[in-house]
Amino acid sequence: MVSWTLKLPTRNVRFLATSSENQRVEDLHRHQEVYKYFLPIQTRWQDNDQYGHVNNVVYHSYFDTIINHYLIRYCGLKTGLLTSPTVGFMVTNQCTFHSPVGFPQIPVGALAVEKVGYSSVHYRLALFPPKPTKELLSVNHQDLTEGFFSGHSKLTQFDDLACTTGSSTHVFVNPATNKPMGLPEDFKRGLLRLMNPAFV
Repeated sequence: MVSWTLKLPTRNVRFLATSSENQRVEDLHRHQEVYKYFLPIQTRWQDNDQYGHVNNVVYHSYFDTIINHYLIRYCGLKTGLLTSPTVGFMVTNQCTFHSPVGFPQIPVGALAVEKVGYSSVHYRLALFPPKPTKELLSVNHQDLTEGFFSGHSKLTQFDDLACTTGSSTHVFVNPATNKPMGLPEDFKRGLLRLMNPAFV
């Protein structure tokens, strides 16, 4: 009997180990419990593409919506360019697609903070589809204006695994100079509320 041993070059072994680690991290990001803040997202007819589900580029707008909703509602972000002491520039965006959603579904967007720097914030994001059921999803005006935090009973209406995951990085600048500036303490406190030790 002849036995064969496959010997991979060191760089290939390193690549496989890195791929495995990347997959483990991506799997972690798909779970609802790693996120701290949630906001129902009403899909629109125009969001669908010719295949009948939300077009890839639209997911970035959903993620932008939940980030800025949280910053305005819970961190005190001012959005007037002439009156705001700080302006956030989005410097990176990334999405990974696992399964589609489509109009008229109402998925829930999810937000966590991975890192808060001197002038930057790195976010982790996900979108969870509603569970397939004959019952109507119960989303009310308060859910849409305030969102809700982890542990809320309404999260049981949504799948535990995300259909889309992503990340974004904001850099906050002085609007007069466009130079990075330190985050105000109350603003930073609101962000730290969403920090997850799993990301540290």
